[in-house]
Amino acid sequence: MEANTKPVYRRVLLKLSGEALAGARGFGLDFDVISSVCKVVKEVSDMGVQVGIVIGGGNFWRGVKDGGGRMERTRADHMGMMATVMNCLAVADVLEQMGADVRVQTAVEMRSIAEPYIRLKADKHLNRGRIVIFGCGTGSPYFSTDTAAVLRAAEINADVILLAKNIDGVYSADPRKDPDAVKFDSISYDDVLAKHLAVMDSTATSLSMDNSIPVILFALKDPENIKRVIMGEKIGTVVR
Repeated sequence: MEANTKPVYRRVLLKLSGEALAGARGFGLDFDVISSVCKVVKEVSDMGVQVGIVIGGGNFWRGVKDGGGRMERTRADHMGMMATVMNCLAVADVLEQMGADVRVQTAVEMRSIAEPYIRLKADKHLNRGRIVIFGCGTGSPYFSTDTAAVLRAAEINADVILLAKNIDGVYSADPRKDPDAVKFDSISYDDVLAKHLAVMDSTATSLSMDNSIPVILFALKDPENIKRVIMGEKIGTVVR
C-alpha cells in the first residue's frame, strides 16, 4: 500500500511530557532534544497542519508528587503550572528561531509573559497557521496536564490527540517489568479504564471518551514519529 503524500489530520493536539524535554539528564531542559522535536513540529505546520501543544512540567516539578505530603496540594499544583510555563516558553523560543509563528497561551493569566487562554483567539491563531502552545494545564489544581490536553483538544475541535511519551504504545502490563507484556495496536477507552492501563489518568481518559476524541500514543524517542503519525502511518497504539 502506498504511503500517504498528504497529512490525514487537519488539526492536532500534541501532548509533550516535561520529562521528554529533559533528555537523558532527567531534569531541566535539553535543547538538542527540544530542537529535534521543534524541527518536526515546524515541518508539519509548514505542510498546513494546525498544531496545538500542551506541555507537562515534570522536568522541573511534579505537583503533589514532589510536594511529598509536606505541601498543601493546591499550592504544589500551582507550582507545577509554573513549571509548564517555563517549558512552553523554551519550546516557543526554539520554534521562533526556526522561523515558526508561535503563540503561548496560559490558563492562569500572566499577561507580561503570554496571552491568557481564550478559545476563540486560539482558534483564530490556528486558522492563521500559527502554532499555539498551552501552558498552566487546565488552570485548576487536581487536574493533570493529560487532562488539560484532552480539554484543549475538545475546545479547539482537534481531530486527534498525539500523546508523545517515553514508551512506544499501550501494553497489557509494564514492558519494563513484565517480559510477557503485549502491545496493543488499538484499544477501546472502556478497556483502558477497565484494565487500569497507563495511557492517561482516568479523568483524562474519561473526558476523551466522552468527547469521542481518538488518542494515538507513540514514542517520542524518534521525533519523526510525530510526522509519521500525522501522515497516517500505523505507529504506537490508537485509543478510540
